[in-house]
Amino acid sequence: METSELLKKVRQIEIKTRGLSRNIFAGQYHSAFKGRGMAFSEVREYEFGDDIRDIDWNVTARYSKPYIKIFEEERELTLMLLIDVSGSRNFGTVESLKKDMVAEIAATLAFSALQNNDKIGVIFFSDRIEKFIPPKKGRKHILYIIRELIDFEPQHANTDVGQALKYLTNAIKKRCTTFVFSDYIDKGDYQDALTIANRKHDVVAIQVYDNRETEMPKVGIVKVKDAENGIEKYVDTSSFKVRTAYKHWWEKRQAEMHNAFKRSRVDAVSIRTDEDYVKALIGLFNIRS
Repeated sequence: METSELLKKVRQIEIKTRGLSRNIFAGQYHSAFKGRGMAFSEVREYEFGDDIRDIDWNVTARYSKPYIKIFEEERELTLMLLIDVSGSRNFGTVESLKKDMVAEIAATLAFSALQNNDKIGVIFFSDRIEKFIPPKKGRKHILYIIRELIDFEPQHANTDVGQALKYLTNAIKKRCTTFVFSDYIDKGDYQDALTIANRKHDVVAIQVYDNRETEMPKVGIVKVKDAENGIEKYVDTSSFKVRTAYKHWWEKRQAEMHNAFKRSRVDAVSIRTDEDYVKALIGLFNIRS
């Protein structure tokens, strides 16, 4: 993409997603994604009704009257975005390509994090780690991330969600909130890696898919190409048996995906490219609040 066109698109996404994060998600992001815990703030004299478990016995002994510890939420977060950049991200038949919707949702979350003074990092992955952007703060850093979301070109086309999750677990030492963006069309098994990652971090799965992927249209004989392995073949879509088999494959794959999320205790949301992702994100935030 030419530089002028890229900068224009970055600016368009910034205007839209920054407005959404400020006007719609203000407060919801804060309540949905808590900090690392409670940090000590100060001590004060004990008052009737205070929890005796908070008494600071050293200060109490020094002043011969009870004092308690005051704690505040340790708010600062690290937000990690795991972005699937495999070949299937370029698919889309209605409103937008999957990668375009992912870019908008990721940018909206990034600006929400910016408003809360959180760090943001990104891992682009296919069937291996394509690029790692370490967590940092600031608008300049977010604009760099958005440019990469729009214009990044991976070296490989296949998908391995488990590999990306293992890298996250090893690379990010402190607990963080992680959004894993993918269509989850993955031939491998990522449940164990998801479970381990979610024990260490707070992992949220966001599936972005196209409505045409859910069923095969009846349009006669067509040549189809697998976006990840490049294999082409002819398919007779006028065959009821072929269309039914494809629909059963999709439903089985979706059930396996949701089962993996449930077993790993990971919050998840599925968003079609022709749906309003704002409504989906608000629903996700409300569940977590």
